[in-house]
Amino acid sequence: MKDSFRALVVEEANSNFKRAIKDVPLEDLPEHDTLIKVHYSSLNYKDALSASGNKGVTKKYPHIPGIDAAGIVEKSNSSDFNKGDKVLVTGYDLGQNTYGGFGEYIRVPSNWVVSLLKGLTLRESMILGTAGFTAAIGVHHLRHNHMTSEKSPILVTGATGGVGSMAVGILAKLGYNVTAATGKMEQKSFLQSIGAATVIHRDEVQDDSGRMLLSSRWAGVIDTVGGIMLDTALRQTKHNGTVACCGNVLGHELNTNVYPFILRGVHLAGMDSGNCLMNLRKKLWKNLATDWKPDKLSEMAKECPLNELDKEITTILKGDQIGRVLVNIID
Repeated sequence: MKDSFRALVVEEANSNFKRAIKDVPLEDLPEHDTLIKVHYSSLNYKDALSASGNKGVTKKYPHIPGIDAAGIVEKSNSSDFNKGDKVLVTGYDLGQNTYGGFGEYIRVPSNWVVSLLKGLTLRESMILGTAGFTAAIGVHHLRHNHMTSEKSPILVTGATGGVGSMAVGILAKLGYNVTAATGKMEQKSFLQSIGAATVIHRDEVQDDSGRMLLSSRWAGVIDTVGGIMLDTALRQTKHNGTVACCGNVLGHELNTNVYPFILRGVHLAGMDSGNCLMNLRKKLWKNLATDWKPDKLSEMAKECPLNELDKEITTILKGDQIGRVLVNIID
Protein backbone atom coordinates (compact mmCIF):
# COMPACT_ATOMS: atom_id res chain seq x y z
CA MET A 1 0.00 0.00 0.00
CA LYS A 2 1.25 3.47 -0.88
CA ASP A 3 2.18 5.90 1.87
CA SER A 4 0.20 8.75 0.26
CA PHE A 5 -3.07 9.20 -1.60
CA ARG A 6 -4.72 11.66 -4.01
CA ALA A 7 -7.41 13.96 -2.67
CA LEU A 8 -9.20 17.22 -3.28
CA VAL A 9 -7.63 19.44 -0.63
CA VAL A 10 -9.08 22.78 0.47
CA GLU A 11 -6.53 25.19 1.91
CA GLU A 12 -6.87 28.57 3.61
CA ALA A 13 -4.48 31.46 3.06
CA ASN A 14 -5.20 34.97 4.33
CA SER A 15 -8.92 34.20 4.65
CA ASN A 16 -9.03 32.97 1.05
CA PHE A 17 -9.73 29.36 0.16
CA LYS A 18 -8.41 27.37 -2.77
CA ARG A 19 -9.01 23.81 -3.94
CA ALA A 20 -6.48 21.52 -5.62
CA ILE A 21 -5.79 17.83 -6.21
CA LYS A 22 -2.80 16.90 -4.04
CA ASP A 23 -0.94 13.93 -2.65
CA VAL A 24 -1.66 13.57 1.06
CA PRO A 25 0.43 11.41 3.43
CA LEU A 26 -1.58 8.43 4.66
CA GLU A 27 -0.37 9.22 8.17
CA ASP A 28 -2.33 12.49 8.04
CA LEU A 29 -5.60 10.57 8.30
CA PRO A 30 -7.15 10.60 11.79
CA GLU A 31 -6.31 7.74 14.15
CA HIS A 32 -9.51 5.72 13.94
CA ASP A 33 -9.88 1.95 13.69
CA THR A 34 -11.05 1.36 10.11
CA LEU A 35 -9.14 2.28 6.94
CA ILE A 36 -11.20 2.24 3.73
CA LYS A 37 -10.04 2.56 0.12
CA VAL A 38 -12.65 4.83 -1.44
CA HIS A 39 -14.08 3.91 -4.84
CA TYR A 40 -16.94 6.42 -5.08
CA SER A 41 -18.25 9.50 -3.33
CA SER A 42 -20.96 12.02 -4.20
CA LEU A 43 -21.37 15.77 -4.13
CA ASN A 44 -23.78 17.33 -1.64
CA TYR A 45 -24.46 20.98 -0.88
CA LYS A 46 -22.72 20.60 2.48
CA ASP A 47 -19.60 19.41 0.63
CA ALA A 48 -19.65 22.54 -1.50
CA LEU A 49 -19.90 24.69 1.62
CA SER A 50 -16.95 22.88 3.20
CA ALA A 51 -14.99 23.22 -0.05
CA SER A 52 -15.65 26.98 -0.02
CA GLY A 53 -14.41 27.63 3.51
CA ASN A 54 -17.69 27.67 5.41
CA LYS A 55 -16.58 27.54 9.06
CA GLY A 56 -20.06 26.46 10.12
CA VAL A 57 -19.36 23.14 8.38
CA THR A 58 -15.57 22.79 8.67
CA LYS A 59 -13.64 24.57 11.39
CA LYS A 60 -10.03 23.88 10.38
CA TYR A 61 -8.16 23.79 7.09
CA PRO A 62 -6.47 22.21 5.14
CA HIS A 63 -9.31 19.78 4.74
CA ILE A 64 -10.66 17.03 2.48
CA PRO A 65 -14.46 17.36 2.03
CA GLY A 66 -16.90 14.58 1.15
CA ILE A 67 -19.63 13.47 3.56
CA ASP A 68 -20.19 10.27 1.55
CA ALA A 69 -17.83 7.41 0.74
CA ALA A 70 -18.14 3.84 -0.51
CA GLY A 71 -15.27 1.43 -0.93
CA ILE A 72 -13.31 -1.56 0.34
CA VAL A 73 -12.00 -2.10 3.86
CA GLU A 74 -8.20 -2.02 3.76
CA LYS A 75 -7.70 -2.60 7.47
CA SER A 76 -9.87 -2.66 10.59
CA ASN A 77 -9.28 -3.30 14.26
CA SER A 78 -12.99 -4.02 14.68
CA SER A 79 -14.34 -7.55 14.71
CA ASP A 80 -17.28 -6.31 12.64
CA PHE A 81 -15.20 -5.80 9.48
CA ASN A 82 -12.52 -7.65 7.54
CA LYS A 83 -10.10 -6.62 4.83
CA GLY A 84 -11.94 -6.72 1.50
CA ASP A 85 -15.42 -5.97 2.86
CA LYS A 86 -17.53 -3.63 0.74
CA VAL A 87 -18.83 -0.79 2.90
CA LEU A 88 -20.24 2.72 2.88
CA VAL A 89 -20.11 5.70 5.21
CA THR A 90 -22.49 8.66 5.20
CA GLY A 91 -22.93 11.42 7.72
CA TYR A 92 -21.53 11.60 11.25
CA ASP A 93 -18.46 13.87 11.05
CA LEU A 94 -17.13 12.53 7.74
CA GLY A 95 -16.15 15.36 5.41
CA GLN A 96 -16.90 18.02 8.00
CA ASN A 97 -14.02 17.98 10.47
CA THR A 98 -12.84 14.47 9.61
CA TYR A 99 -11.09 13.99 6.27
CA GLY A 100 -13.80 12.86 3.86
CA GLY A 101 -14.64 10.97 0.73
CA PHE A 102 -13.00 13.25 -1.85
CA GLY A 103 -9.79 11.28 -1.40
CA GLU A 104 -8.60 7.76 -2.15
CA TYR A 105 -8.65 6.74 1.53
CA ILE A 106 -10.60 7.53 4.69
CA ARG A 107 -9.97 6.34 8.24
CA VAL A 108 -13.08 6.36 10.44
CA PRO A 109 -14.56 4.77 13.57
CA SER A 110 -16.06 1.37 12.77
CA ASN A 111 -19.38 2.44 14.29
CA TRP A 112 -19.82 4.85 11.37
CA VAL A 113 -19.52 2.06 8.81
CA VAL A 114 -22.39 0.18 7.13
CA SER A 115 -21.82 -3.04 5.21
CA LEU A 116 -22.90 -2.84 1.59
CA LEU A 117 -26.03 -4.93 1.17
CA LYS A 118 -26.84 -7.31 -1.65
CA GLY A 119 -28.85 -5.38 -4.21
CA LEU A 120 -26.55 -2.35 -4.29
CA THR A 121 -23.19 -1.84 -5.95
CA LEU A 122 -20.66 0.59 -4.53
CA ARG A 123 -21.48 2.90 -7.42
CA GLU A 124 -25.24 2.75 -6.79
CA SER A 125 -24.78 3.35 -3.07
CA MET A 126 -23.13 6.68 -3.85
CA ILE A 127 -25.69 7.71 -6.44
CA LEU A 128 -28.01 7.43 -3.45
CA GLY A 129 -25.54 8.72 -0.85
CA THR A 130 -26.63 11.21 1.79
CA ALA A 131 -29.31 12.61 -0.52
CA GLY A 132 -30.96 9.23 -1.06
CA PHE A 133 -30.59 8.31 2.59
CA THR A 134 -32.13 11.62 3.70
CA ALA A 135 -35.02 11.11 1.29
CA ALA A 136 -35.48 7.63 2.74
CA ILE A 137 -35.81 9.12 6.23
CA GLY A 138 -38.56 11.38 4.91
CA VAL A 139 -40.38 8.46 3.29
CA HIS A 140 -39.99 6.52 6.55
CA HIS A 141 -41.67 9.36 8.47
CA LEU A 142 -44.56 9.49 6.00
CA ARG A 143 -45.12 5.73 6.15
CA HIS A 144 -44.60 5.56 9.91
CA ASN A 145 -47.55 7.93 10.31
CA HIS A 146 -49.77 5.55 8.34
CA MET A 147 -49.65 7.22 4.94
CA THR A 148 -51.13 4.33 3.00
CA SER A 149 -53.21 5.97 0.29
CA GLU A 150 -51.46 5.59 -3.04
CA LYS A 151 -54.02 7.77 -4.86
CA SER A 152 -53.74 11.06 -2.98
CA PRO A 153 -50.78 13.11 -4.21
CA ILE A 154 -47.54 13.37 -2.27
CA LEU A 155 -45.71 16.67 -2.73
CA VAL A 156 -41.94 16.86 -3.14
CA THR A 157 -40.43 20.36 -3.15
CA GLY A 158 -37.06 21.24 -4.62
CA ALA A 159 -37.63 18.20 -6.79
CA THR A 160 -34.69 18.61 -9.18
CA GLY A 161 -32.16 18.70 -6.33
CA GLY A 162 -30.40 15.74 -4.80
CA VAL A 163 -32.79 14.94 -1.95
CA GLY A 164 -35.85 16.00 -3.95
CA SER A 165 -35.08 13.85 -6.98
CA MET A 166 -34.32 10.86 -4.77
CA ALA A 167 -37.60 11.34 -2.91
CA VAL A 168 -39.47 11.39 -6.22
CA GLY A 169 -37.75 8.18 -7.30
CA ILE A 170 -38.33 6.32 -4.03
CA LEU A 171 -41.98 7.34 -3.69
CA ALA A 172 -42.69 6.43 -7.32
CA LYS A 173 -41.07 3.03 -6.80
CA LEU A 174 -43.43 2.46 -3.87
CA GLY A 175 -46.46 3.29 -6.01
CA TYR A 176 -47.32 6.74 -4.69
CA ASN A 177 -48.80 9.53 -6.78
CA VAL A 178 -45.95 12.07 -6.73
CA THR A 179 -46.31 15.79 -7.46
CA ALA A 180 -42.93 17.44 -8.03
CA ALA A 181 -42.63 21.18 -7.36
CA THR A 182 -39.77 23.01 -9.05
CA GLY A 183 -38.69 26.40 -10.32
CA LYS A 184 -36.98 24.67 -13.24
CA MET A 185 -39.95 23.76 -15.42
CA GLU A 186 -37.54 23.03 -18.28
CA GLN A 187 -36.69 19.89 -16.28
CA LYS A 188 -40.26 18.58 -16.43
CA SER A 189 -39.27 15.66 -18.67
CA PHE A 190 -36.49 14.66 -16.26
CA LEU A 191 -38.87 14.67 -13.30
CA GLN A 192 -41.46 12.64 -15.20
CA SER A 193 -38.80 10.16 -16.27
CA ILE A 194 -37.85 9.41 -12.65
CA GLY A 195 -41.44 8.96 -11.52
CA ALA A 196 -43.30 12.24 -11.02
CA ALA A 197 -46.95 11.90 -12.05
CA THR A 198 -47.42 15.68 -12.00
CA VAL A 199 -44.95 18.57 -12.20
CA ILE A 200 -45.98 22.00 -10.89
CA HIS A 201 -44.24 25.34 -10.62
CA ARG A 202 -43.05 26.12 -7.13
CA ASP A 203 -45.23 29.27 -7.11
CA GLU A 204 -48.20 26.96 -6.44
CA VAL A 205 -46.63 26.18 -3.08
CA GLN A 206 -45.68 29.73 -2.11
CA ASP A 207 -48.76 31.38 -0.64
CA ASP A 208 -48.39 34.71 1.15
CA SER A 209 -52.12 35.45 1.47
CA GLY A 210 -52.03 35.16 5.24
CA ARG A 211 -54.82 32.55 5.29
CA MET A 212 -54.50 30.19 8.22
CA LEU A 213 -55.47 27.12 6.17
CA LEU A 214 -55.55 26.43 2.43
CA SER A 215 -57.42 23.85 0.37
CA SER A 216 -56.27 20.35 1.29
CA ARG A 217 -54.08 18.93 -1.48
CA TRP A 218 -51.37 16.63 -0.12
CA ALA A 219 -51.53 13.33 1.75
CA GLY A 220 -47.90 13.93 2.67
CA VAL A 221 -44.99 16.22 1.84
CA ILE A 222 -41.23 15.94 1.59
CA ASP A 223 -39.91 19.49 1.74
CA THR A 224 -36.28 20.19 0.88
CA VAL A 225 -36.33 23.99 0.75
CA GLY A 226 -37.97 25.42 3.90
CA GLY A 227 -39.22 28.98 4.27
CA ILE A 228 -42.54 30.02 2.76
CA MET A 229 -42.81 26.77 0.82
CA LEU A 230 -42.75 24.70 4.00
CA ASP A 231 -45.35 26.98 5.58
CA THR A 232 -47.59 26.72 2.50
CA ALA A 233 -47.21 22.95 2.34
CA LEU A 234 -48.28 22.64 5.97
CA ARG A 235 -51.42 24.69 5.28
CA GLN A 236 -52.21 22.55 2.19
CA THR A 237 -51.73 19.14 3.84
CA LYS A 238 -54.72 16.89 4.35
CA HIS A 239 -56.06 15.64 7.67
CA ASN A 240 -53.47 13.54 9.57
CA GLY A 241 -50.90 14.06 6.82
CA THR A 242 -47.17 14.24 7.52
CA VAL A 243 -44.73 16.89 6.33
CA ALA A 244 -41.06 15.86 6.52
CA CYS A 245 -38.51 18.65 6.12
CA CYS A 246 -34.76 18.94 5.69
CA GLY A 247 -33.89 22.14 3.80
CA ASN A 248 -33.41 25.86 4.32
CA VAL A 249 -32.74 27.21 0.81
CA LEU A 250 -35.74 29.54 1.11
CA GLY A 251 -34.93 30.46 4.69
CA HIS A 252 -34.13 28.98 8.08
CA GLU A 253 -37.14 30.53 9.81
CA LEU A 254 -40.57 28.89 9.78
CA ASN A 255 -43.37 31.45 10.05
CA THR A 256 -46.63 29.53 10.30
CA ASN A 257 -49.62 29.02 12.60
CA VAL A 258 -51.03 26.25 14.75
CA TYR A 259 -54.18 25.49 12.75
CA PRO A 260 -52.75 22.79 10.45
CA PHE A 261 -51.75 20.95 13.62
CA ILE A 262 -54.81 21.45 15.83
CA LEU A 263 -57.55 21.35 13.16
CA ARG A 264 -56.10 18.84 10.70
CA GLY A 265 -53.74 16.86 12.91
CA VAL A 266 -50.83 17.50 10.57
CA HIS A 267 -47.48 16.05 11.66
CA LEU A 268 -44.18 17.90 11.10
CA ALA A 269 -41.07 15.70 11.14
CA GLY A 270 -37.40 16.54 10.72
CA MET A 271 -35.01 14.60 8.48
CA ASP A 272 -31.59 14.38 10.16
CA SER A 273 -29.43 11.93 8.24
CA GLY A 274 -26.08 12.83 9.78
CA ASN A 275 -26.78 11.42 13.23
CA CYS A 276 -29.44 8.84 12.41
CA LEU A 277 -29.32 5.92 14.84
CA MET A 278 -27.52 2.87 13.45
CA ASN A 279 -30.50 0.51 13.78
CA LEU A 280 -32.67 2.78 11.64
CA ARG A 281 -29.71 3.53 9.36
CA LYS A 282 -29.25 -0.17 8.58
CA LYS A 283 -32.99 -0.67 8.10
CA LEU A 284 -33.24 2.18 5.61
CA TRP A 285 -30.18 1.07 3.64
CA LYS A 286 -31.76 -2.39 3.42
CA ASN A 287 -34.91 -0.76 2.06
CA LEU A 288 -32.85 1.23 -0.46
CA ALA A 289 -31.15 -1.95 -1.63
CA THR A 290 -34.49 -3.69 -2.18
CA ASP A 291 -38.07 -2.41 -2.36
CA TRP A 292 -37.21 1.31 -2.22
CA LYS A 293 -34.47 1.32 -4.87
CA PRO A 294 -35.54 3.77 -7.62
CA ASP A 295 -36.08 2.15 -10.99
CA LYS A 296 -34.16 4.90 -12.81
CA LEU A 297 -31.36 5.19 -10.27
CA SER A 298 -28.53 5.14 -12.81
CA GLU A 299 -30.22 7.96 -14.75
CA MET A 300 -30.47 10.20 -11.70
CA ALA A 301 -26.79 11.15 -11.56
CA LYS A 302 -23.96 12.43 -13.70
CA GLU A 303 -20.53 10.97 -13.06
CA CYS A 304 -17.34 12.98 -12.77
CA PRO A 305 -13.74 12.12 -11.89
CA LEU A 306 -12.02 13.73 -8.94
CA ASN A 307 -10.09 16.16 -11.14
CA GLU A 308 -13.33 17.60 -12.58
CA LEU A 309 -15.09 18.02 -9.25
CA ASP A 310 -14.18 21.68 -8.82
CA LYS A 311 -16.55 22.86 -11.56
CA GLU A 312 -19.38 20.74 -10.13
CA ILE A 313 -18.88 22.46 -6.77
CA THR A 314 -19.37 25.80 -8.50
CA THR A 315 -22.52 24.50 -10.20
CA ILE A 316 -24.18 23.28 -7.01
CA LEU A 317 -23.38 26.54 -5.20
CA LYS A 318 -25.21 28.41 -7.98
CA GLY A 319 -28.27 26.19 -7.47
CA ASP A 320 -27.94 24.70 -10.95
CA GLN A 321 -27.33 21.03 -10.08
CA ILE A 322 -29.90 18.61 -11.48
CA GLY A 323 -30.17 15.27 -9.73
CA ARG A 324 -26.98 13.85 -8.28
CA VAL A 325 -23.25 14.09 -8.97
CA LEU A 326 -21.39 10.79 -8.54
CA VAL A 327 -17.67 11.22 -7.89
CA ASN A 328 -15.48 8.45 -9.31
CA ILE A 329 -12.40 8.23 -7.09
CA ILE A 330 -10.73 5.11 -8.50
CA ASP A 331 -10.48 6.13 -12.19
